[in-house]
Amino acid sequence: MGLFNRKTDTTTATATTATATTVVDPALAALTGEYSIDPAHSSIGFTVRHAMVTNVRGSFGDFSGSLQLNGADPHHSTAEIDVKITSIDTGIADRDGHLRSGDFFEAEKHPLMTFRSTQAEQLGGDSYRITGDLTIKDVTRPLAIDLEFNGSATDVYGNERVGFEGSAEILRSDWGLTWNAALETGGVMVSDKVKLTFDISAIKAAPQA
Repeated sequence: MGLFNRKTDTTTATATTATATTVVDPALAALTGEYSIDPAHSSIGFTVRHAMVTNVRGSFGDFSGSLQLNGADPHHSTAEIDVKITSIDTGIADRDGHLRSGDFFEAEKHPLMTFRSTQAEQLGGDSYRITGDLTIKDVTRPLAIDLEFNGSATDVYGNERVGFEGSAEILRSDWGLTWNAALETGGVMVSDKVKLTFDISAIKAAPQA
């Protein structure tokens, strides 16, 4: 089931070409509303190459966000996410402390990483792209996140949920994260390219009385 409008082709006896007519799926229209990201069932992670030979993976454990879904006109859907930098976790305390320091995120001075969407588009099937502004260390640059819509469901507590998973790649130097160290064998300690991953479960807000 796609989150964005589907198009169906129709023909007439005198026409030799098909025309596309927008059809709104009632099930998708029913998803319209405001949703809060459920951090207990969501994750925001990253992967970066270390010493040119292996990958270090980490995540941010403290974040919040909201989705405004428009099932009848999904291109008007929006997303907002706030991530607390101090919650970074790679499994190694010393490395996490270095990442929070002035060499990287300067977490005391810049405690939040934020994303604010500006555009939503369908790529085909259940694949979409959300484009927006990613801000790190007071630097704001565009970011495109490719997403898969995993569907909707009502959980055992009666919450209406939607699920998405996706990824994006950035160059950390574009946001002022430039620390590095040269290796004796050539190359650098930390790759400039970082892969971001998102696995999002969001709960629909109850209708206002």
